[in-house]
Amino acid sequence: MSISVEHLSKSFGKQLVLDDISFNINKGEIVGFLGNNGAGKSTTMKIITGYRSFDQGTVKVCDLDITANPMEARRKIGYLPEHNPIYPEMFVKEYLLFVADLYKVADSKARVDSIIERTGLTKEYKKQIGMLSKGYRQRVGLAQALIHDPEVLILDEPTTGLDPNQIIEVRNLIKEVGREKTVMLSTHIMQEVSAICDRVIIINKGKIVADDSESHIVAETEDAALTFFVEFSQPQEESALQTIEGVQSVREVGDATYLLASGHDISTDIFQFAVAHHCAIKTLKQQERSMEEVFRELTK
Repeated sequence: MSISVEHLSKSFGKQLVLDDISFNINKGEIVGFLGNNGAGKSTTMKIITGYRSFDQGTVKVCDLDITANPMEARRKIGYLPEHNPIYPEMFVKEYLLFVADLYKVADSKARVDSIIERTGLTKEYKKQIGMLSKGYRQRVGLAQALIHDPEVLILDEPTTGLDPNQIIEVRNLIKEVGREKTVMLSTHIMQEVSAICDRVIIINKGKIVADDSESHIVAETEDAALTFFVEFSQPQEESALQTIEGVQSVREVGDATYLLASGHDISTDIFQFAVAHHCAIKTLKQQERSMEEVFRELTK
């Protein structure tokens, strides 16, 4: 087991931030850790990496208790915090050599050259970090997290503030690293979950509310309201659409276009409504539930 968290609790004063949470992450998994701001994501990650204390529970990294064996456990972890802790006045290679020396990496020059190539910094390693784009600064952050060849990689919002191309580049790098390491990453970007993660853990108000693959989490909420996208040939009164049997809510999303929510399939009822109101249906389809919708339901 790469990461084991059992009955973990943490308070700041009278505020309970983590409320008896437990989860395990197996070797080789890429796990997305999701939650609203203030849900406890960063606190959990800082506890796992040994940067923050906790009140109750046990946390193990590669079977090492982080309280009893803090230094040994930290050597197993590569950590990229939300706010990338880099020195803007240092040059890329200079900084990575500095980090390698802190970890007492054997043959540090060769290791740094290897990491520079692997993280796509070959064209940038002679520059000062402060002169790099946000995307390349994130690459430097990933490089420092990988420099000592850790077994576990913990990434807190690794693509925040990047442009679409940079996001794809960093995602691909994380996927490549995930082939041989355990990766735990927090994100607010649902597409990132689909693109990278084998599994999703959702935390809300300090409690774990879901822990499974994305497809299973979505399937488990299928009994919630279905959404139907319908485009009529002419606008309809929302009050009239509310009379369709089974409709729970109506939202206008365009000219003569509506989203109808129901607890069951109402496509036949919609057709009957159109016939009764002498209008045609140009488009009718049931929208597939997305991870974003499920996330909102679990954390609202």
